[in-house]
Amino acid sequence: MAFEQKAGEQRPAGILPDRAQPHDPEVEKAVLAAMLREPESCVDTVIMFLHDADVFYSHIHREIYQVIRELHDDNAKAVDLVTISHELQAKGKLDAVGGNAYLAELYNAISTTVNIEAWCNILKKYAILRRMIDVCSGALGKCYDSGADAASLVEEIENDIYKVRGEEAANNIVELKDIIKDEFQSLMSLLEDNVEAGISTGYAAIDKMTGGLKPGEMFVLAARPSIGKTSLALNVIANVALKKYTPRPRKVAFFSLEMTSSQITRRLLCSEAGIPESVFWNKTFNHADLTKFTSAAAEFYNASIFIDETAGLSIAELRAKARRLKMKENIELIVIDYLQLMHADGRVDSRQQEVAEISGGIKALAKDLKIPVLVLAQLNREVDKTAGAGAKPKLANLRESGSIEQDADVVTFLHRNREDAKTVAQDGSVEALWIVEKNRNGQIGEVRMNFFPSRTRFEVASPRSEEDCPN
Repeated sequence: MAFEQKAGEQRPAGILPDRAQPHDPEVEKAVLAAMLREPESCVDTVIMFLHDADVFYSHIHREIYQVIRELHDDNAKAVDLVTISHELQAKGKLDAVGGNAYLAELYNAISTTVNIEAWCNILKKYAILRRMIDVCSGALGKCYDSGADAASLVEEIENDIYKVRGEEAANNIVELKDIIKDEFQSLMSLLEDNVEAGISTGYAAIDKMTGGLKPGEMFVLAARPSIGKTSLALNVIANVALKKYTPRPRKVAFFSLEMTSSQITRRLLCSEAGIPESVFWNKTFNHADLTKFTSAAAEFYNASIFIDETAGLSIAELRAKARRLKMKENIELIVIDYLQLMHADGRVDSRQQEVAEISGGIKALAKDLKIPVLVLAQLNREVDKTAGAGAKPKLANLRESGSIEQDADVVTFLHRNREDAKTVAQDGSVEALWIVEKNRNGQIGEVRMNFFPSRTRFEVASPRSEEDCPN
């Protein structure tokens, strides 16, 4: 986009067309020289570190690097001064890069290739800085478009910046011996209870099977409507975020596509206080309730729980908001209620394809941010149709897509007889099962729970026998 600069008007900061972008021509020469001197070892190293020719600032060096890559990819051709010169000549670019004289100059630019990896890292750093300049300059240009949608533009710019961060943080291939010591120590620390495998859900029986909510993992909690999956998710959030339940309170982001922030807050307060929300509507609230309610409010006042109540959240919006919260607040857990209420970013051919895109996006988000994502999901009606209300759900009952099963590291089901809650006494409980049906890194099984509908609270039931205890 071109800008007309009027008299007395300052050019937007960051748009500096006359200033060279960050680069180092001597380092670029050194990298190419290493490829020319020792192609057997250095060409693969450079390709692994730098990938594309755009990492080079000089168009001359980009042309030479591209030819070296093409020769290297063609196993029938050697990589040396003669073949490189021949290929450049065939492309009509030999004179444009300085001819054979410049190729000879490159060859003699270094005396050793021992620092090839360090040189590659320098070029990579400058390339990332140039990418950031391009992104920021492009963002300024887009901001001057008066017809642009501000919210969409902010999201687009955030995604562009995050892509640059991803390029900077991208890991190369590592050798096992370089990380085995650290991983050995990590496993020993787990054995000695010095660190947690994951964030505790607050339900020890579930944690024993799953290891808790582990970084980078997608943990699915699925159920039919009105079974209590949101209540259980809020119980987990309280267990994770309140100091009384954990040695170190965690920061949690809750994306609620179904309930408002006010509804969620009331649910959390009443559940923690152990009083039904109905006591406020029917005026049976008493002094004892006030003490418990005040204590619960004080607990949550000091907790770090961030609620987003955006309905119809897209995977791109989720990604942008979660990244912002991770950078700004260093959140340690994301909870989404629930997956099927989200929508994909672009047009898709079917609902199954859309859910697959959403599921894959959530898993990628967990890996990118290196934190666990607890995502709630709906089950289809087949579980009721085939065997009635008492039928236990299976993986095939996940609604609208098998991709959820494939992407998730842990898939759990909450199961109970919905009719039981209709006849339960005040502050009474009904039996429920928390079923671990898929566990990529652990065991599967069932945990018996008691659900207290009046205060939306789940508690692990007392074991009836050794069979009820997870191994």
